[in-house]
Amino acid sequence: MNNRLTWHRLALFGALGLFAFFFLTPLYVMVATSLKSMDEIRTGTLLSLPMSPSFAAWAKAWSEACTGTDCGGLKPFFMNSVMMVVPAVATSTLIGAVNGYVLSKWRFRGSELMFAMILFGVFMPMQVVLLPMSQVLGWLGLASSVWGLILVHVIAGIPSTTLFFRNYYVGLPDELVKAAMLDGANFWQIFVRIVLPLSTPIMVVTLIWQFTNIWNDFLYGVVFSGADSKPITVGLNNLANTSSTVKEYNVDMAAAMIAALPTLLVYVLAGKYFVRGLTAGAVKG
Repeated sequence: MNNRLTWHRLALFGALGLFAFFFLTPLYVMVATSLKSMDEIRTGTLLSLPMSPSFAAWAKAWSEACTGTDCGGLKPFFMNSVMMVVPAVATSTLIGAVNGYVLSKWRFRGSELMFAMILFGVFMPMQVVLLPMSQVLGWLGLASSVWGLILVHVIAGIPSTTLFFRNYYVGLPDELVKAAMLDGANFWQIFVRIVLPLSTPIMVVTLIWQFTNIWNDFLYGVVFSGADSKPITVGLNNLANTSSTVKEYNVDMAAAMIAALPTLLVYVLAGKYFVRGLTAGAVKG
């Protein structure tokens, strides 16, 4: 294999380096600013390294910063997001897996129409469902609660998770299901013992996709949450918009990093599995 540097490769590496610099600069500015004191921010430049790095701004953003009239920091908002994300991601992924399994391996009359109706939810604007969803949550007694947010995100995530699993399961040989049926396995035995063990790539993709969408959601969080159930995105917005005598940019940047850290960690630790999962079902056979 020819590993010599050519003008084409130099141009490619240069373009990739430029794009990396363009996308990583805001992250660098956020991290560097969060580690500086306000005096250093005023006297230094935006891209300068922190002379005396300190996590004081992080500590204040976590437990002392004011988000409106409350000065308890982002900790309660962060915990609300954790309590919301874990069951919402798990439930929507499991329902999507069952839907994809049924719509790909147990087709029935009208299954294609049902899949088309579910798929419509992927392209439907979120703003359309705000009023009817508010009414449903009120009828169920889940308005302004974490459980209400969980239900909203599960319903909103089912179209996407169904699409992912259905397209992946179409590529699995039908003979696996037929052979299991001949051996006497029922619907759930085939799903749990045969289909799910083969679903690791698309399972990882769906979990990452759902975690990112739900954790970073602001619209549903601000509309359907109450005073004690607001997620991290709403808390970050309240913190950034809380007026004070001195604007503490280091605290704002630290708060933004705290809010973004879970999704950053997920992509750093599982990013390669996300790419593998996306390409696993791309070619059938």
